[in-house]
Amino acid sequence: MIAILQQQVNTMLLQQQGSRVEVARPQVFSRKIEEVSTFVNAAQLYIRIKMTEKVGATQMAWVLSYVQGGIAEAWKDNLLDELAKRESEVESAEQLFAKIRNDFRKTSEEERKIEQLRTIKQGRRTCDEYV
Repeated sequence: MIAILQQQVNTMLLQQQGSRVEVARPQVFSRKIEEVSTFVNAAQLYIRIKMTEKVGATQMAWVLSYVQGGIAEAWKDNLLDELAKRESEVESAEQLFAKIRNDFRKTSEEERKIEQLRTIKQGRRTCDEYV
């Protein structure tokens, strides 16, 4: 009986020590293509170390709290509406990360190409000035 209690105490102590591990929180995500992988990786790492006992909805809400500003804010609002109406296929943090990677890489690449076209020079003029 004492051995069992000692094992339980040791297990509890190890769990408490694990929760004391310092993990950096992700930076606020605003939609830039350079930020996608960094944001997703930091959020995944934080969840794996600090939020393993939390359910998927709590993890997803935590991740979405870091999605802020501009297009990213509008994207988050749309996703929250879909989740509230149960119209979204996203049911876990991992599915949310896949959606972020898919949606923002595609959008950001398109925006980057548009920006490249706008800054191309024809002689001394930019593309917009030339047109």
